[in-house]
Amino acid sequence: MNEAKKKFKFRVPNTYLLIFSLLVIIAGLTWIIPGGQYERAIVNGKEVVVQNSFKYVQNNPQGFFALFIAPLKGFVEAGLIIGFVLIVGGAFNVLAKTDAINSLITKLAKAHKSSATLRTFFIPVLILMFSLGGATFGMNEEIIPFVLIIVPICLALGYDSIVGVAIPLVGAHVGFASAFLNPFNVGIAQGIADVPLFSGIGYRVICWAVSTTVAILFLLYYVKKLSRKPEISPMFAEDSDRRKNENFDNIYNGNTSFSLRHKLVLLTFSLSLIMLVVGVVELGWYIEEIAGMFFIMGIVVGIIGGLKSDVLIKSFIEGAKDLVGTALIIALARATLVISRDGQIIDTVLYGLAPFIQSSSPIFASQKMFAVQAIINFFVHSGSGQAALTMPIMAPLADLAGVSRQTAILAFQFGEYTNIIIPTSAVTMGALSMAKVPWEKWAKWVIPLQIILMLLGLLLLIPPNLMGWH
Repeated sequence: MNEAKKKFKFRVPNTYLLIFSLLVIIAGLTWIIPGGQYERAIVNGKEVVVQNSFKYVQNNPQGFFALFIAPLKGFVEAGLIIGFVLIVGGAFNVLAKTDAINSLITKLAKAHKSSATLRTFFIPVLILMFSLGGATFGMNEEIIPFVLIIVPICLALGYDSIVGVAIPLVGAHVGFASAFLNPFNVGIAQGIADVPLFSGIGYRVICWAVSTTVAILFLLYYVKKLSRKPEISPMFAEDSDRRKNENFDNIYNGNTSFSLRHKLVLLTFSLSLIMLVVGVVELGWYIEEIAGMFFIMGIVVGIIGGLKSDVLIKSFIEGAKDLVGTALIIALARATLVISRDGQIIDTVLYGLAPFIQSSSPIFASQKMFAVQAIINFFVHSGSGQAALTMPIMAPLADLAGVSRQTAILAFQFGEYTNIIIPTSAVTMGALSMAKVPWEKWAKWVIPLQIILMLLGLLLLIPPNLMGWH
């Protein structure tokens, strides 16, 4: 009987197979869902959908060869993110070769063990910082470098790799979804909906504070359970092996020196992170500039760390090579968008969902907008791209349903809560891959938080309708 149970035990497929299976499903949908298209127009320099312009077009079902071409197209379209990941991986491996990070981890682990204050505020402060980044300058791809350093630190401190990836991933995405100054979702959506730029900031700050607090409390609750029973971690076996391989078990007894050279390396790294924030916020940097900055950082820290030129170059190549699997996951995730777009079903899905919003109650209408945006986010998970696609339709629909456009924008934002779990997001899948956390194990852990955030979004949409938020 037990053998039969073991034989038929359900196992979630690995990440690659999971995303490819999703590709197959979406390709199948292009044979079922009719093709459709909205007209586009340029408004204030942005391409937006023209209201009431939808028309059915000739179907473009994606066949067998299209299914296998899509990953290559996804690789090309996500080329900037993939190149960014490979360069960051190379730069961080050079940083690791200097032993500065190992020295910092040893020092931090010992301080964490002896300082109750550090143990209390370590996770809340880091999540707060990432959430602020998402809420203000739209931190998204920028979390990827932090995964490579926070995961090892969390493993050294006795947490698991789930906590290590959750701090930047959940923190930044919750901040992004409940943003109050993010130009990539709030700014663009308000511009399209003819709402004053960054108006309604008061209630949005409340939404951000509540959402961030919920994320912090959820993670602290998990950490408390983890301290009592480490076996509850979905990554328990993998993390145990990793701790042994990377010698984390002896870290508290380590005699690693924290030399002046190490301090200079870490100072250079810290200045690079500060420059990242300044560049994004003040100079309008995007992936190309950030990648270039990390390229320079890798060279400089290698020189300061005393690495010979051949060791530096070899370390960079090895670091990039280790992330080829991550690059493939990002390409596959982007391919899901390629298939649905080439099959011309995205606009049809939006058109089919729009009538669902109509309701006798503005509260229910705004909550249904939230649900629709969450569905659309599965296909289009770019804040600015989704705003350009949906807000030209959602804003007039909000008027008809008695929902303020400000509230409709908030519903659009909350739809991005799902970024913490959707396997079609290149950033989410890339971050998980870099943390060596399979999506299926991450999903098992994050589903309760996802449900809580969805319920929170429904609740936070009630006060704006009651107080006539405009």
